Amino acid sequence: MKYPQSLIFSLIICLLSNITLGQIALPKHYPQGYPRIQDDTLRNPTSKLKVEVDTYVNRHQSDSSWIVSRLQMYWKTKSTEVFIKGGVYDHAEGTAPVPTVRFPGARDNTTIFGAPKLEDIQPYMDDARGVLLVNRSKPEQPLEWADISKTGRTLEAINTNIMRIAASASTLYRRTGEEKYARLAFDLFDTYMTGMYYRKEPHDLSNGHHQTITGLSTFEVIQETAMLINLTKIYDNIFNYVSKKTPKKLTIYSDTFRKWADLQIKNGVAYNNWDLIQAKNILEIAFILDENKGYNDAKGSQYYLNQVLNVDSERQWSIAKVLKLGYDENTGIWNESPGYSAGVLHDFVGFVDWFDKRYNYDILPELPVIEKVVLAEAQYLFPNGYTTAFGDSHYHAVSLEAAERMVENAKKYNKPANVKAYSAFIQALNRHKTMAGLHHNNDSKETTLSNADISTFATPIFSAPSVSYFAQRNGMNPKNGLMVAMAGSKGNHMHSNGISMEIYGKGIVLGPESGIGTSYFQQDYAEYYSQFPAHNTVAVDGISAYPVMKSNHGFDVLSSYPASNQKDGYFSAITFGELYFLEPESQSDQNRLTSIIRTSDSTAYYVDIFRSKKQKGGDKMHDYFYHNLGQELVLSSTKGAPLTLTETPKLSFAGGHLFAYDYFWNKKSVVTSEDFNATFKLKVKDREDVLMNVWMKGSPNREIFSVKAPPAKTFRGNVMIPDSISALSMPTLVVRQSGEAWSQPFVAVYESSTSKSPRSIKSIESFNPNNAPADFVGLTIESNTGAKELVFSNATGKAVTHGNIKTEAVYAVVSTKSEGLKYMFLGKGKQISYQTYSIKAKELTMAVLEKKGSQLFFSADKPVELSLPESIGKGNISLTQQGKTLRIQGQKGVENGKKVIIFQMPSCNYSEIVIK
Repeated sequence: MKYPQSLIFSLIICLLSNITLGQIALPKHYPQGYPRIQDDTLRNPTSKLKVEVDTYVNRHQSDSSWIVSRLQMYWKTKSTEVFIKGGVYDHAEGTAPVPTVRFPGARDNTTIFGAPKLEDIQPYMDDARGVLLVNRSKPEQPLEWADISKTGRTLEAINTNIMRIAASASTLYRRTGEEKYARLAFDLFDTYMTGMYYRKEPHDLSNGHHQTITGLSTFEVIQETAMLINLTKIYDNIFNYVSKKTPKKLTIYSDTFRKWADLQIKNGVAYNNWDLIQAKNILEIAFILDENKGYNDAKGSQYYLNQVLNVDSERQWSIAKVLKLGYDENTGIWNESPGYSAGVLHDFVGFVDWFDKRYNYDILPELPVIEKVVLAEAQYLFPNGYTTAFGDSHYHAVSLEAAERMVENAKKYNKPANVKAYSAFIQALNRHKTMAGLHHNNDSKETTLSNADISTFATPIFSAPSVSYFAQRNGMNPKNGLMVAMAGSKGNHMHSNGISMEIYGKGIVLGPESGIGTSYFQQDYAEYYSQFPAHNTVAVDGISAYPVMKSNHGFDVLSSYPASNQKDGYFSAITFGELYFLEPESQSDQNRLTSIIRTSDSTAYYVDIFRSKKQKGGDKMHDYFYHNLGQELVLSSTKGAPLTLTETPKLSFAGGHLFAYDYFWNKKSVVTSEDFNATFKLKVKDREDVLMNVWMKGSPNREIFSVKAPPAKTFRGNVMIPDSISALSMPTLVVRQSGEAWSQPFVAVYESSTSKSPRSIKSIESFNPNNAPADFVGLTIESNTGAKELVFSNATGKAVTHGNIKTEAVYAVVSTKSEGLKYMFLGKGKQISYQTYSIKAKELTMAVLEKKGSQLFFSADKPVELSLPESIGKGNISLTQQGKTLRIQGQKGVENGKKVIIFQMPSCNYSEIVIK
């Protein structure tokens, strides 16, 4: 059965209603006895587990010390106290009655030392020389002694892998009842957990931030997830075995788990994804514990569940609080970069599923904003089905798992509206993934809403102030759709990037974000990838910078068309957004206006106008950066003659600039005030070549640079392009304006093309009327079809006259063809006129008049005065809004010396004007 689009919209609106969160109720019923964790038979069939562990289990029967001795423990020293210096291991002290668990080498997992095969690990390794590991930096990869501080997280990884084997063995014991599996699981579990019972919380000798985030087994509480999942599973599966063989041990195990949970509550970072990961770790422990009454201190299952759901501590907020403060209830966007946001959504929906599976309890009504969040992730989508990648993110497809879980929840707990809404979402994403050539879940049973469309969820304009994100889309066809996304720096895992741009064309994010580099603990992240020159933005005086990671430097959206999240009732040929940013280091005003102008179903282009100036003057220079995928950058005049560039030492730290400038190489430049073209060429084997064609307005005191920049780290797993291509350095255009760049703004027009679909723009020329303000930008853009768009922009919206066109607007476009007017668009203005057509307003307005043959179409977000030639009017017009027909009587008047009919138009959605 098909449902009308209006019904789909109404169902979604119901889901998006804001609800205030209060105290979250705990489950009413708690499982008794063991095992109680649901068996994952389908995901890990018995035959597969046997293949993985039988070799070790069989060996364990004749040599019970072999695999146990491979655990990374303080076998001889039996240390109880671990000391670190920041994110690096220092030493261990104290003596326990049993071997204790060794702490890893560093918070960062980047190291040349890798884990040997289990058979190559030295048994009972506890040596003053360090640890014997594989040196991956040498061709033969020999075993070498390494100082523990140089080994990253390798020791932790060894222990996690061994306990994974133990967990698999415990599952086989649960399924088969064969004690050989229990013995291996118990011997490993007992050695590790008894050793951890005597281990204490690590001490940071520098008394710094790392003291507040350490776990028992590693440097970050959130990095303990894999280990805790293994340990809780083992405990659950062999509980009855332990109860028979050595029941006194159960107290040691439960006390160790509770100590672990207490540290997860004490340490961490409350305001971001850490909170959710810690909550998940605590919940896994809570589920395998007895109820409160089973412990003298009453800290059992209910206690830890309540801690997670309702109790706020300094470094571990309750789910109730983190939901309220982490999500923007208006947009459904989480306060971190998109990659982390996707993980948080998975965690929250995972909680819903977890409580359902563990307690048969529907917690979703206690977390109502999640219903909105699942749908909001689509607002990060490019037309090719991959998400934006600002901050510490990478390009990835939206997973359907969260929506499918919501459908399962809705069916089980009788929520028919949710079933329909999330089914529509699933089908819209599946249809779009099919169109984009992406894999999707063909097993999805939600096929009843065949008319669901991705544009229902990914709107032409979307603004998320909580993360300083602004997206414009024009069409979601993967090949011909366009999208430009802007990112500021607000929230967590953000970069120092001002107003940074991602730009899309021909199925690829051609002007990408650069990502995190090696890792955000490494030098290239600190010096380059997180800084202005790694982004498509403008830096001032070579010094633009501010704190990264947790940042509070977002931009303001001054105006946009259409409105954010508007799904219909707008003129589809144009989108635009005007953003303002205060660059804090240089105290500079920055204004970026970007627009998409569609010229046919298959052709469109971007306009980018970036104004920048220091508030107190004294500007040295402003640098416009644009990085594009590809193997080649060609710079030429507008007539096609190559520009003569020479090698230059400029763009360097030695010039008093950021370290990031030193990451450019093959630097060549030319000084010119003329307009120029830049062509980026991307070649991928067995595909047609993709080009990004850039026209840029010239200006006095301007120098153009062609440089090589480090590769973008936002592409993984052959997403969009092969990894071999994404690993290449990025050809980069740098345009330096000496002095201020407000009256001499950076003005660029971008159009992507392929070898089979050439560029549609024939020519671009700038114009500057006599009465124009200093920051005015005027462009005439002519297509191969003969159509022209005349673009007008100035930051203050002052009146400008050019030929037979008048504008008084921040942004305006007049499109013409041989037979006359196509449309005129007024963006945040009070007036636009062409010949005898005009729109006039008393306040700043968004309005458009389009002419298609003898038909007229109109919209305005405020009441306006509309003038039409007397020759096409008969004195009155009508238009239909929300099913009602409005009739408007015109009055005769004069415009530019010619007779017109003037209509007082109400605010209205884009619709046809019927001339009577």
